[in-house]
Amino acid sequence: MFRAVYSATSKFKYIAQTLVKVADIIPFLATPEGIIVRTLSPDKTTMISLTLPATAFDEYECDGEEGFLVSSDEFNRVVKRGTRNDILELTLERELKRLRIIFRDKKTGVIRTFNVQLREGSIEKLSEPKIELSATIRMLASDFKNIVRDAKMVGDEIEFITTKDKFIAVTETQQKIYRCIMELDKPLISLIVKKDEVRSTYSIELLEATLKAAMAANTLTLEYGDNMPAKIEFDMPGGGILTYWVAPRAK
Repeated sequence: MFRAVYSATSKFKYIAQTLVKVADIIPFLATPEGIIVRTLSPDKTTMISLTLPATAFDEYECDGEEGFLVSSDEFNRVVKRGTRNDILELTLERELKRLRIIFRDKKTGVIRTFNVQLREGSIEKLSEPKIELSATIRMLASDFKNIVRDAKMVGDEIEFITTKDKFIAVTETQQKIYRCIMELDKPLISLIVKKDEVRSTYSIELLEATLKAAMAANTLTLEYGDNMPAKIEFDMPGGGILTYWVAPRAK
């Protein structure tokens, strides 16, 4: 038995849109404590980890551990049909091999029901990388979104540079350059760095996949090390966390 009701439907749409950019199949693991999704992109350049605790939902029922797979494209297309007036309900119907998705309009009372077929297969239980990262920057999600969108106008990769008092994002091509410099409280929320300088370069296309998550979150934490993967953690409504790992560009 698994059933969950989530009133922040507009936020959930952004979560689904983030998942579809990473994987073709979404592996859901529902437990009495909440929902976990953890998967790698086919080329293994990115990993996404979503945790939505039971307390993030208006109603939540799960008797034990329930794992199920759905097509990310099909799931996203259905969830996109929700509106800000809708309450979202997810119910696993294992015997019918489907996930039932219901939208209830809070104003009109209209109920819309969709069925997403379950996919065959087992869920691979992945662990997040256990690595020490030298720079930790906390900022508004909207500021990160602007950095990625600005940088895309110039090139296809971006270098992050963190010093004791600054976070710098640089994209440079033969004829163009984009540079953004942020300091603590201008507008960074926090900045912690364990070295005099930390540098690493990442694909803008891969970072762009996080921008839908940035629409659902107010703040994020960016962690990275010299030529190491970046960990981008978004604070979701109700205490949920969406973590996105992205491999560095080789230098």
